[in-house]
Amino acid sequence: MENLGRILVTAGLFIAVIGLLVIVLSKINIPIGRLPGDIVIHKKHFTFYFPLATSIILSVLLSLLLYLISIFRK
Repeated sequence: MENLGRILVTAGLFIAVIGLLVIVLSKINIPIGRLPGDIVIHKKHFTFYFPLATSIILSVLLSLLLYLISIFRK
């Protein structure tokens, strides 16, 4: 149970850091979620939003971060 507690605390801190990063990036006017390549379809009573470019960039950054963490853990 102790390991589960550590994992949950680490995950919570990670999510909090991501949230603070999103807030800071929006304050300095970096358009996370509104990049060219994000798909937005507006209809009369319907809006479809799929952040394709944002998802790809976040995936690459997280993959790089996890790769660097795995190198330093060895």
